[in-house]
Amino acid sequence: MPDDSSRGDFPKGELAKRDARPRSGARYRAAVAGRVVLAIFGSYAVAALATALLSLILPMVRSEAVATATLLSFAILAGAVIWVFAARTLAQAALGLGLPIALLAGGLWLALSVLTPGAPA
Repeated sequence: MPDDSSRGDFPKGELAKRDARPRSGARYRAAVAGRVVLAIFGSYAVAALATALLSLILPMVRSEAVATATLLSFAILAGAVIWVFAARTLAQAALGLGLPIALLAGGLWLALSVLTPGAPA
């Protein structure tokens, strides 16, 4: 009978040692809690900034742009939450949300400083 580790469906080396550790300690629970907090507040920040920016820059009537941006924000929020829990580490998840937040905030600042508010539609 062949060795099960040669089949390729078992982790090998350092990965096997890391995956073999129990995940019930306080450190693991804190990491999960951190991801939950990051998913709640970070994804909301990304979605809110994206909605505000898209509301200003979409080339449509303002009311339609706001409605479109709001609908898109639900997909953006879901994607951000998925990213937080799919990232390998909490730091990578935070960086993965922090960068878009910074870019969206800069884009929103630029859009607000360049665009003049038009008449309400």
